[in-house]
Amino acid sequence: MSFLAPENEGKNKLRSWLIVGLLHVFFGYVLVSGLAVRVVKSITGPLETVNIEDQAPPPDEPPPPPPKLEDIPPYVPPPDVVIETTAPPPPTITTQSQVAAPEPVRVAPPAPPAPAPPPPAPPKVERVNPTPRGGTVTVGTEDYPAASLRACEQGAVAVQVVVGTDGRVKSCSIAQSSGYSRLDERTCEVAQRRWRYNPGKENGQPVEMALVQRVRWVVERGC
Repeated sequence: MSFLAPENEGKNKLRSWLIVGLLHVFFGYVLVSGLAVRVVKSITGPLETVNIEDQAPPPDEPPPPPPKLEDIPPYVPPPDVVIETTAPPPPTITTQSQVAAPEPVRVAPPAPPAPAPPPPAPPKVERVNPTPRGGTVTVGTEDYPAASLRACEQGAVAVQVVVGTDGRVKSCSIAQSSGYSRLDERTCEVAQRRWRYNPGKENGQPVEMALVQRVRWVVERGC
């Protein structure tokens, strides 16, 4: 076991205390001898003082002159005005006469409305009835039914025929009978087979048109 370490440690502590003591002695001497003051003065050098004069403030601007007041004319009182008053005239008494009441205003009744204008007349139509070609349409002995001829059947018959634009009879109906059916039927047969017409016209144009045609059946030899 070695004891050298504690001995060396004691020597080191002693040296430290000696160094600290010497430093305290040195700084004390410096403070006492004024060495620190001289060092500071040598560093900073002499201080120069400069007097700075305060500048006087600028003078205040003079106030503007007061506005001139216009001369006011002296007050002149108005003259006294004397108003002459006249006595009021005596009151007039008026008598109210009877006034006839105005007649009521008579308002004439409104005029009746004007009648409506008549409708325009239909356009004029020029009509031409069919006419038989050759002047007349007839029935003869050759047209007689044989049975009617033997029985001496005769008489007048009226038929209504419709004439086409070509002049032919398109249809036939009995308007008035002769009293014999055979003669009536034969009349329409003859009309559609043989009768020819000039067609009817309207405003110059051919049109279908109906008309009533009368014929008489007569037996030429005595019965």
